Amino acid sequence: MKEKDLIYDWNQSETNFDWSKVGEIQLDDETLRDGLQNPSVIDPSIEDKIRLLHLMDHLGIHTADIGLPGAGPRAVAAVTALAREIIDSGLSISANCAARTMLADVRPIAEISQAVGLPIEACTFIGSSPIRQYAEGWTLEKMLRTSEESVTFAIKEGLSVMMVTEDTTRARPEDLKALYGAAIEWGAKRLCVSDTVGHATPEGARAVVRFVVEEIVKPSGEDVSVDWHGHRDRGFGLANTLAAIEAGATRVHGTALGIGERSGNTEMDLLLVNLKLLGVHDADLTVLPEYCGLAASACGLPLGHSYPVFGEDAFRTGTGVHAAAIVKAEAKGDAWLADRIYSGIPASMVGRKQRIEVGPMSGLSNVKYWLRERGLDPDDQALCGRIFDAAKRSDHTLTESEILFICQTP
Repeated sequence: MKEKDLIYDWNQSETNFDWSKVGEIQLDDETLRDGLQNPSVIDPSIEDKIRLLHLMDHLGIHTADIGLPGAGPRAVAAVTALAREIIDSGLSISANCAARTMLADVRPIAEISQAVGLPIEACTFIGSSPIRQYAEGWTLEKMLRTSEESVTFAIKEGLSVMMVTEDTTRARPEDLKALYGAAIEWGAKRLCVSDTVGHATPEGARAVVRFVVEEIVKPSGEDVSVDWHGHRDRGFGLANTLAAIEAGATRVHGTALGIGERSGNTEMDLLLVNLKLLGVHDADLTVLPEYCGLAASACGLPLGHSYPVFGEDAFRTGTGVHAAAIVKAEAKGDAWLADRIYSGIPASMVGRKQRIEVGPMSGLSNVKYWLRERGLDPDDQALCGRIFDAAKRSDHTLTESEILFICQTP
């Protein structure tokens, strides 16, 4: 049987966005900068940061924000080490650094780039929403002066520039035209639309990106790309990122496990999985569990058991109906079928496998499968009965040690 005969895909209906017509979507990993601004994380060791950088490269991520050197000597040391690692290891990934629209933030980026010999994109950011302007006492004229000084300095020093407007999704259209339009005139080659406080809905994300593309970039006549940077405060991080791509963003940002300010950023790992399933990203994703595991351990954050794709329970079931379907699929000798019969994401795509456990919702299929997987006799009816009875009396999924104890007890 062919895949199209077994799975009817409403995601590809005629009324939906045609992902097959999307060109290359670049990915910018913010784990080592925006991700580390989460107040609960531990700043990883430089060894862990370097390993994460290598994993990003393996995953086909195009650029990494390697830090904000304007934050101080520790940040300068880390950014310098990561920049040197890209050179020394011949990594394909490109580097960028965040900077407030202040010379004190842009200057160390230029110094590191020149000292190491690595091109580094300067991501200069300034708040753009009226609420931010009111709180800071900023006028648009002052914002333009500050931005011009920083952007022109960066370009003079040989840096490429992405102009980032913070809180874009709550900014006035006329202010965005002024800030982005001027940045293009100064020489910026990228504009970043930022949902800094996670305000946008998917429709809002589409609207603001479409506005920037149609009303600012195209009229300029310049070759300028548009990025999307999203947060998860309303739970729309991933959905908004896909919506931004639909509207014309050509590079989108994310962090490992979605770590970041407050509720975090778009999850880079889930973004990779979805773009792979949509046929937009074609890298080997089998190291994603290592990427997520390292990010969790290095940052001192737990990886929740129900976290999509990479949590302990993502491909694990103790339900009889589910297990029976997987067993029947495997009996047909079709690993492809078994990996999809009760899973919207094939576990093998991310280096994992389907797991069947035994608990109070299980059937005999669970027990037999569990025993067979461990080289034990699945046809021992007495043993199967004892395990099945114990599971039905239990209030939890039986652990391996609990089942093995039953196996060893006549």
